[in-house]
Amino acid sequence: MPVLATTNFNIILSVLGGWISLFGLVSYLCKESFYLSEALISLLAGVAFSPRAANFIRPLEYALGSEENLAAITLAFSRLVLGVQLVLAGVQLPSRYLKKQWRPLSILVGPIMAAMWLATSLLVWALVPGMRLLHALAIGACVTPTDPVLSAVIVKGKFADRNVPKDLQRIIIAESGANDGLGYPFLFLPLYLIKYVGDGDGDGGGGVAGQGGGARVAMALWFGETWGYTILLSVAYGVVVGWVAKELLHWAEERRFVDRESFLVFAVSLALFIVGTCGMMGSDDVLACFVAGNVFTWDDWFRLETLDDSLQPTIDMLLNVSVFMWYGAVCPWELFAHSEVVPLGRLIPLGILVLLLRRLPWVFAVHKFIPQIEEVRQAVFVGFFGPVGVSAIFYLYVTVEFLHTLDVDGEPRDDVKNLPEAVIVVVWFLAICSIVVHGLSIPLGKLGYYLPSTLSRGIASPDSDGPDRISPFTIGSRVKSFLSRQRSG
Repeated sequence: MPVLATTNFNIILSVLGGWISLFGLVSYLCKESFYLSEALISLLAGVAFSPRAANFIRPLEYALGSEENLAAITLAFSRLVLGVQLVLAGVQLPSRYLKKQWRPLSILVGPIMAAMWLATSLLVWALVPGMRLLHALAIGACVTPTDPVLSAVIVKGKFADRNVPKDLQRIIIAESGANDGLGYPFLFLPLYLIKYVGDGDGDGGGGVAGQGGGARVAMALWFGETWGYTILLSVAYGVVVGWVAKELLHWAEERRFVDRESFLVFAVSLALFIVGTCGMMGSDDVLACFVAGNVFTWDDWFRLETLDDSLQPTIDMLLNVSVFMWYGAVCPWELFAHSEVVPLGRLIPLGILVLLLRRLPWVFAVHKFIPQIEEVRQAVFVGFFGPVGVSAIFYLYVTVEFLHTLDVDGEPRDDVKNLPEAVIVVVWFLAICSIVVHGLSIPLGKLGYYLPSTLSRGIASPDSDGPDRISPFTIGSRVKSFLSRQRSG
């Protein structure tokens, strides 16, 4: 007699496929009429399907009940999404873009990024009880890079086409791609100091000594391993792989060896190759993917050839929906209210202050040196929309993985025993705040712009039935007007 095979594989495929199909039915309405991001909607869907609600998605069960396995899965998934996104981000930029725009880009990924790191770290240090400065610097580094996945909300679609100039869109794409990979130096400077210096010198003065070697070893590793092996090697590797891939594709296309489907998917397969090989080498696969994407389309040939094709945006959408559903299911929501390290009363003001002070003041201060930012309102726009998302979760689990290497006889070192939980709670909370706030900012801004005048006109002439009568602003009326426009079109 047939029985239901309610295995995890069957359930996850049913949920993922069903959700993507249902969302697809109203995706244009959500994104182009209401300006809602697929990241926010998928995050909420992940919460609804998680063990805390419907229990259709059971991440801990997939990880065989191990929190370490779950962290490894989330880290690998984040790496995959970032790798594909950053190759596609590099491909979207015009010919020789990094060479032509290196000055404004260096301002954004240099002093601006450093100011974002220090500002966030100081806020964490001030608001989290008992937080040491080195620990705050490590947490601040996790949320310093702007996220390329969430940045797509303001550089793609109808809103971007109407409100964001093309030059500004491109510099936002370039910044979000470049600063993701450059998060490693900001992160590993405090991590190496924590490892080799600790919180003191171990002379009985109350401090906790590191693992020996002191600041000299920490700085040597930071310059040698982080800057030399991780950053410079990944840049060189990305240049070589991107150039070789470009030449091979040119050669194959000229001889008609490659079909259209393989041609279109080439950039995605290139991203998978770089993520895998850089992962084996232990280099910065995120930065290598972005550099390779730029070099791959250095002559603008591939970008122009695929400009009107929708395969790459389709893969991009599938990955976005999947990863944010996963984040909604694995996010440690209960820790926000019940963490012994960071109380909720401190998390909420921290989230608000980080959104306001992490990026906005510094972009506003130097916007006159960035030609793409022509007006004050554009400076405010670029400063506010510096989202925290996939890249923050990626660096979060890189940090937790590193902290496990400091264990002594299987137990956490005394000075860092609370740091993993603090990193998890703070970074997850800031990421959720950014996804929600940046995901709702545009629709709420539009609502706030239209609602007062619409209500005042409706109140002023409530009984008017003339042709000039304006109906009150409602979601329902917007849906009906949208559907009627679609039918007439």
